[in-house]
Amino acid sequence: MTAFLIWGLFPLFWSLLGDVPAFQLLAHRAAWCAMAVWLFLLARGDLAWITALTRRQFGWLALGGMLISVNWGVYVWAVVNGHVIDTSLGYFITPLVSVLVAVLLLGERLNRSQQVAVGLATAGVLFMAWQLKHPPWIALTLAVSFGFYGLIRKMAPFDSIRGLAVESGVMFFPAAIFLAWSEFAGQGAFGHGHWRDDALLVTGGPITAVPLALFAFAAQRVSLIALGLAQYIAPSVALLLGIWVFHEPFGSARQVAFGCIWAALVIFSVDALRRYRAGGAPR
Repeated sequence: MTAFLIWGLFPLFWSLLGDVPAFQLLAHRAAWCAMAVWLFLLARGDLAWITALTRRQFGWLALGGMLISVNWGVYVWAVVNGHVIDTSLGYFITPLVSVLVAVLLLGERLNRSQQVAVGLATAGVLFMAWQLKHPPWIALTLAVSFGFYGLIRKMAPFDSIRGLAVESGVMFFPAAIFLAWSEFAGQGAFGHGHWRDDALLVTGGPITAVPLALFAFAAQRVSLIALGLAQYIAPSVALLLGIWVFHEPFGSARQVAFGCIWAALVIFSVDALRRYRAGGAPR
């Protein structure tokens, strides 16, 4: 629960760095996250697995790193540009996108309840796109990138923390190169402003890694249903922040879209709970 609460409160943190260009924010987040994870593994003496990492595993994890960097980049850009509600919508949609990915790419089948849930969510997104005259691309990009990230981690099962170390390591080098170029070009934000901004940029790495580590710890110790329901904490908190703290508009188009998606998630969760109790919960 703590991990999801931290994720939900992320907009408060990243909004403090609104003066830093979004791509530099992403690069700092990736670079400091990689350093935090690798230092953690070094501190607990957990590096021997590196020699056993296969090319196939590295390839899948590298692709996962690229997808998660897209997810992080869009999220950070959205928060600092006043689209917190759209990020909330994206993470509400994510579980249903994961279902569609499983159907389209893994050949899994939807039961009647899942069909209704996916149909409701699709109707909500289409209505919002029709009302706003454009697709909710922020929400869709977040949901699709994380949905495919989940698929990749399924295709190449790997310890969560070690997998994050590889993914963040892949992101570290292009991030470090971009940050170095920004400094040489005189556009770097680090070390050229208030010390508070520098401290926040460095802190962005650990606070990215900590909830992921907490989630990995909890995933082995709590029930599937508890995790499934807890995943709605983060977008719910983000939605409340978007409305009450950042005062973003929440007009009729978004209300209808969110209403459809919430109804879909209720159906989806009740169906998962029913099958879990019957002993047929999905893996």
